[in-house]
Amino acid sequence: MLELYQFELSQYSEKVRLILDYKGLEYRKIEVTPGVGQVELLQKSGSGQVPVLKDGNTYIADSTEIAFYLDRKYPDRPLLPEDPIARGQCLLMEEWADESIGIKGRKAFIGALNQNQSFRTSVLPRETPDLLKNLVGAIPGELLDVLGMGVGFGGDAVKEANKGLKQDLEALSLILENQPYLVGDAPTLADLTVAGLSIVLKFPEGSYLNIPEQLKGKGIPGLADNTAFEPFFTWRDRLYADYRQGSSTPKSNDSAPTTIDIE
Repeated sequence: MLELYQFELSQYSEKVRLILDYKGLEYRKIEVTPGVGQVELLQKSGSGQVPVLKDGNTYIADSTEIAFYLDRKYPDRPLLPEDPIARGQCLLMEEWADESIGIKGRKAFIGALNQNQSFRTSVLPRETPDLLKNLVGAIPGELLDVLGMGVGFGGDAVKEANKGLKQDLEALSLILENQPYLVGDAPTLADLTVAGLSIVLKFPEGSYLNIPEQLKGKGIPGLADNTAFEPFFTWRDRLYADYRQGSSTPKSNDSAPTTIDIE
């Protein structure tokens, strides 16, 4: 069985999970422990970043490379159109989404965590002790902004990310008002990438992700609750309903952080 080394809230891990589900492939999720687990993953695969897919003795790192590998190895339900123009458009949009929605979405998500105490504590694992939850929630948002400045997640960076995401979502909503998918009449890598990367903007409802119930259907204020972007999120949720499998299925039963055994 395919094995996906991942973080549950990683947008790029979700991109791969959506692709695997779209292709109808069985896989097992392995939640990597931050730090030590990433070192062990580096020893096994040559990459300490998730997602990493294991297929037999083959390890594939990077969500885009995983997508290309899966399309070659498991060609049913292809991810790339045959038409050259549509194929080019699909590849351009996939690359754009990785660099735009992926990066800006992460910044906006961290900004929302910094500024919203209840949102910050709600993403903690259910087994987190109340004392630790209270400590995390009590950290002033202003302090988190200052700390984030040194790594590109300060207040100004978050504002720019939100501004860019609003333009992105407006453009996507305009495209999707008059056609079922971003490129052509069937889902492609472009659709699955954009949809998967958008989870941190607004979490889909349903049992797709192993997250607290109160987070489902919630997201970044100003984006998730903006009626102008309803066409996009309606489209995203329809894509999930059609192709994404629930997190309670046997193929995705490893939700706890796992130390990876070195072979």
